[in-house]
Amino acid sequence: MDKGEAAASVVLQPDLVKDHVKVSFKMKKKRNSRFIAGLILPVIVVVLWQTVCSLGWVTKIILPSPVAIILAAEELIASGVLFTHLKVSLIRAIFGFIIGGGLGLALGALVGLSSRSEKLLDPSLQMLRTIPHLAISPLFILWFGIGEESKVLLIALGAFFPLYVNTFLGIRRVDAKLFAVSRVLEFSKFKQLKLLIIPAALPNILLGLRLSLGAAWLSLVVAELMGSTEGIGYMMLDARQFSNTDVVFVGIIIFAIVGKLTDSLVKLIEKHNLKWQDTYKG
Repeated sequence: MDKGEAAASVVLQPDLVKDHVKVSFKMKKKRNSRFIAGLILPVIVVVLWQTVCSLGWVTKIILPSPVAIILAAEELIASGVLFTHLKVSLIRAIFGFIIGGGLGLALGALVGLSSRSEKLLDPSLQMLRTIPHLAISPLFILWFGIGEESKVLLIALGAFFPLYVNTFLGIRRVDAKLFAVSRVLEFSKFKQLKLLIIPAALPNILLGLRLSLGAAWLSLVVAELMGSTEGIGYMMLDARQFSNTDVVFVGIIIFAIVGKLTDSLVKLIEKHNLKWQDTYKG
């Protein structure tokens, strides 16, 4: 490097650093503004809610105030009851999701990759998909009792179909021209799967993962309300019988928070693995 190039690099480097700092600052500012914008509606709702309750327009049994709900949550946390029920619910949801989501991913891949498997399995699975959870839950109690098996399997059933459908659709939407190119390049089946099918189907699979987690939480509520002695759903049912509406709201908020956290986790996975996508951001 001669003296001219060295001088140019010294001049250009601070400019590059400045540009990098500006871009980082803008991205951070954008994230903060998005977070603040997301808080506006919940804050307005909570303020109006507290105002309505403070003015006595509704009774505590019908709609407890946000302050009363916070106090009920503090009492449940202090007694350890909340964490005991939450631990049971999380274990059920995790095991149910692993079983149902795993089977959904495997069968979705099988049916997506094989037209014979589609003809054999898909019609029956699509028919089962339309049956509501509340309609099939009495059968689960008859077959598996009111123990953990029936609850975990009901959650697994809910988690199965979103991943199955989206994995199947993701594989079938892979551009056929890419398969022609892979044959020209003499890709093996494993190489096709690794370098072609999985990357192309990944957006749909991750969407199925998000929907599957949401369905697992919905199924958890149904499972815990159909005959349980532990869990957040049971805590809500027990509170309803004694007209402790504030505890019912605590359970609803817990489901919302945990559901949002799991959804945000999958969004982070999407952001990391789908950097190559150039989609409309609004």
